[in-house]
Amino acid sequence: MYAPERQQEILRLAREGGRVDVLSLAEEFQVTAETVRRDLKALDRAGLVRRVHGGAIPAGRLDFEPDLAERDAVAADEKQRIARAALAELPGGEGGPGGPGGSGGSGSVILDAGTTAARLAAEIPLEAELTVVTHGLPVAARLADHPGLTLHLVGGRIRRRTRAAVDDWALRAYREVNADVLFLATNGFSLDGGLTTPDLAEAAVKRTLIAAARRVVLLADSAKFGQQHFARFGELSDVDLLITDTGLSPDDALAIECAGTEVVRA
Repeated sequence: MYAPERQQEILRLAREGGRVDVLSLAEEFQVTAETVRRDLKALDRAGLVRRVHGGAIPAGRLDFEPDLAERDAVAADEKQRIARAALAELPGGEGGPGGPGGSGGSGSVILDAGTTAARLAAEIPLEAELTVVTHGLPVAARLADHPGLTLHLVGGRIRRRTRAAVDDWALRAYREVNADVLFLATNGFSLDGGLTTPDLAEAAVKRTLIAAARRVVLLADSAKFGQQHFARFGELSDVDLLITDTGLSPDDALAIECAGTEVVRA
């Protein structure tokens, strides 16, 4: 296959899937990763894709947002490892921050809406005693039968794509919360671009979440590093701890830590 033919196919895959990554393309086309990077560079120069960390997204698709099932299937193993590592950050957990709890539990947490947060919810032991606040329907559903939890479901308009409550009801509720730990989700994060998501309403809720907790733990797989979306809701410096996977290079992890955010690569 000639380079123009390969680049045309890469562009088709990017437009259909919303993103392509270097290693998968190299395997599919039986070429080196460096060859794929040259293809992406050529497509980027032509204004057809935008290069991001580890791959590319179609040009003009900074607002691209796959649905919940599609997002859950991406980097599934990495998300599971991140969720298990995050257990140590629960109030009272091994290595966790502890601190005063809300009513009915030994600590209080906010679980953001997101596929990795939902995996963390599924990992929380049945015997855990916590106060949990969430606006994510899948997160609440996984915790509803835990006898030791005091579970608060924040209401609002439900975005079908993310199954998350947004808008004024959600914002008002979170302004009344002062939790020990927030487990935050994001669609993209970087040192320069901060924390971003495609939807302005989701961004407004996430911004309020950050203000509602004493400690912020970001759960984000490494493929999101370097991605920037339409709505910016915070800086990486707002995050106390980033839990990601080993796909984030040691150099990138060090740069993030030098900027003030602790990094765990699970």
